[in-house]
Amino acid sequence: MAKVLITDKINDLAVKIVQRVAQVDNLPTMDEDKLCEIIGEYDALLVRSQTKVTSKIIEAGKNLKIIGRAGVGVDNIDVNSATQKGIIVVNSPDGNTHAAAEHTIAMMMAMSRNIPCADASVKQGLWERSKFTGVEVYNKTLGVIGLGKIGAHVANVAMALGMNVVVYDPYANKEVVEKMGAKYIEHLDDFWGLFDYLTIHTPKTKETTGLINTNTLNRMKKGVRIINCARGGIIDECALAQAVESGQVAQCAIDVYEDEKNIDKSPLLKLGKSAILTPHLGASTDEAQINVALDVANQVVEVLSGRNATSAINIPALKPQKLEAVKEYMELAENIAKMASQLSKGAIKELDVSVGGKLSTLDVSPLEIAILKGILSANIDGVNYVNAPVIAKQRGIDVKTTKTNEVNDTICVKIKTSDNETTVKGALIAKGIRRITQINNYFASIEPKEHMLIVPHINKPNMVAQVASVLGKDMVNISGMQVAQSADNCEKSIMIISTDSIVEKETLDKIAQIDGIDESKFISL
Repeated sequence: MAKVLITDKINDLAVKIVQRVAQVDNLPTMDEDKLCEIIGEYDALLVRSQTKVTSKIIEAGKNLKIIGRAGVGVDNIDVNSATQKGIIVVNSPDGNTHAAAEHTIAMMMAMSRNIPCADASVKQGLWERSKFTGVEVYNKTLGVIGLGKIGAHVANVAMALGMNVVVYDPYANKEVVEKMGAKYIEHLDDFWGLFDYLTIHTPKTKETTGLINTNTLNRMKKGVRIINCARGGIIDECALAQAVESGQVAQCAIDVYEDEKNIDKSPLLKLGKSAILTPHLGASTDEAQINVALDVANQVVEVLSGRNATSAINIPALKPQKLEAVKEYMELAENIAKMASQLSKGAIKELDVSVGGKLSTLDVSPLEIAILKGILSANIDGVNYVNAPVIAKQRGIDVKTTKTNEVNDTICVKIKTSDNETTVKGALIAKGIRRITQINNYFASIEPKEHMLIVPHINKPNMVAQVASVLGKDMVNISGMQVAQSADNCEKSIMIISTDSIVEKETLDKIAQIDGIDESKFISL
């Protein structure tokens, strides 16, 4: 039975979910050395933000298959080390969607109406109505950076409040943005001067770190109001403080910070009533805390049960929105690639993939990962969807994908090596029905099976009988077979044989001694 370690405080309902499939040890937060001592016996690790999952811990987790973070960010997990080891890292990007969106709206309204200062004033026994005159959001323009689920929810609420919304998100679809009633801005340079309020809903990445800086602040409207409930570090706090002091920014409402451990050093603390500051409360609702824990717990159960996680940080191409359209082709893609890899000889120089039919209109990046997994796992142990792209990159293998005008829904993998060129093509001829349709110059229609024997031979009588006789004598049962003639040489054919068991080398050697047989290959899918 699988073993799962939970550190940090996680809702009891989440623990019960994981206990359906695994033995669970729910222990207090511990330091790196202590965790390294025990992590080797566990298949999964669940944490919140207190536990720091370092490369040392990941290296010690020899059985780890998944690390779950009950929350949105994964800053406390060394994702690169986990990816190298083939360990899935999941979070819960949707569990606190409403909580984070509501906090963003609350911060915007509190800032606009000076609510914190007015509250403090009344509690001091004062009545200073004129001092706290605010501004309306109605008919103002809200700029949204990042239109994920939180950003989209904020945008919809803002429009319900009578605001105009402009969106910058290089990964958003223009038609979707316009359909929801917002304006899509394609280029960031065109975005900065369009809004009265700015809210940020993007992860902290190399590209977004310091995105709001002196340069971008000065390109905004004078008197702009800024909200950040996403991640600290996206805003340069010194630049923001200076912009507020100069009047370029009228007010800011901030929930996340560059250095939350040393919040007393933030220059934003000196801004007085011009800044509303909260201690990272975006996901701090009773409902959100339960939702994120349940979400991650369910993903751990899925992975330990041999299925896919829905929010894997280190398999972006397998996010549900990308995977859904092509998921029925994933196994076929992996089968084709694994066969092509085992038929080829020598180091891979080029890997070309082509897709036809409706696949030519879709994002096929999940299929590319399945193909890399198939090719690499034919020769390397421990390859999975997580580390296949990493291993391929280390070996200089790049997928070059083209989309054809072919009518049928096909996937073709072509491997060029220093010794030969191998082509394997397949199709999904009906729901759940996979077929290998081409092996090099031979055209066929055979179901991919776990054990397959490929036997090129001279096209003459009695060849099939001789091969079948050898297999029969060695107690290898044939479960399916097809013979295909070469498309460009009628004197050559190929047997594609499915067997119920592995074909050992001794049997392959006997087949090779039959007159007219070229080198046969046993393929394991």
